[in-house]
Amino acid sequence: MYQAFYQLDELPFSLTPDTQFFLNQHSHRAALNTLLVSLKHSEGFIKIVGEVGTGKTMLSRILLAKLGPSFVTAYIPNPYLTPEELKGFVAREIGLEKMGHLPAHELMSAIYRRLQHIVRSGKQVVLVVDEAQTMPKETLECLRLLTNLETEKRKLLQVVIIGQPELDVLLARKDLRQLKQRIVFSEYLRPLNTASCIAYIQHRLQQAGGCNDKLFSPSAMRLIAKAAGGIPRLVNILAHKALICAYGKGHRNITGWHVAQAVADTPESTRIGHLASWPWRCLGAMHLAPNMGVGR
Repeated sequence: MYQAFYQLDELPFSLTPDTQFFLNQHSHRAALNTLLVSLKHSEGFIKIVGEVGTGKTMLSRILLAKLGPSFVTAYIPNPYLTPEELKGFVAREIGLEKMGHLPAHELMSAIYRRLQHIVRSGKQVVLVVDEAQTMPKETLECLRLLTNLETEKRKLLQVVIIGQPELDVLLARKDLRQLKQRIVFSEYLRPLNTASCIAYIQHRLQQAGGCNDKLFSPSAMRLIAKAAGGIPRLVNILAHKALICAYGKGHRNITGWHVAQAVADTPESTRIGHLASWPWRCLGAMHLAPNMGVGR
C-alpha cells in the first residue's frame, strides 16, 4: 500500500502483536519486571489488568520470549474452556500427549507426577492465560486447584492471568475469594501519556525501517495522542488511517489535517480528540491542507 511511498520495510502500525514493535514504556516495563522477578522466585498467581487495547497480548508474548530455556511455558489465548478442557490442555503442554481419556482424578495425578519430574530437572512451569475475564467460574476454580500442586519447597505450576478490568469484578465474587487470595502480585497497564505516545509512534516507524524522522509532524502526533486517549491500539489505528489519507493525496508528510480525517473516521476516538481535530478539518474545508508545513 503506502510502504514504498514512505520508504518503509513493513507496515508500522499493524494491529498484530509483533514483539519487534514493543516499546518498554513505564507501565509496561513495571508489569514485565514484576512478572519476571515473581516467576523466577516461584510465586503462585500473578495478575495483570488493562483496558482494551493497552497491549496485554503484546506483554504476554514478550514475557514468553524472555523466560528462556529454564522455563516450560504454556499460553492460553482463549480461556473459555471447561475444567476438563483446561486439564487436558495443561497435560498436553507438559508432555502428557495421550492422557485425555483418563478419569479426572487419574489425570490430575498424572499431571502432578509430570510437574514433579519437570521441576526435578531444574525447570519451572508457567501457564499464561490471556483474556482471563472470559474464563468460566468453574474453570477458574480448576485453575486454582492445579496450583495446589506443590512440594514442600515450591509451587509446581505458576500462573499468570491477564485480562480486562472485568477480571477484577469476577475475582471479587465471594465464591472465588480463595483464588483471589492466591494472587501474590498484580499490575495495571495504564494508557500512555502524550510524550510516551510520541515515542511510541517514532519507535514503530523506526522499527518498520522508516528513515524520515519527520514523517509525522509534532502536531499530528499530539493529536493522535489526544484522540487515542493513550491506548496503543487506537494509536495504531489512527496513525495507519492518517498514512492512508496522506498517501491517497500524494502528501509526503503527515500533518494534523490527515490525523483529523482519521479521527473523524474512528468513532472510538476520544471526545477531546474529536474536538481538537475540528480546527484541522475546517482548514481542510478551506483547501489549506495541501500547503500545510511539517511543523504546524
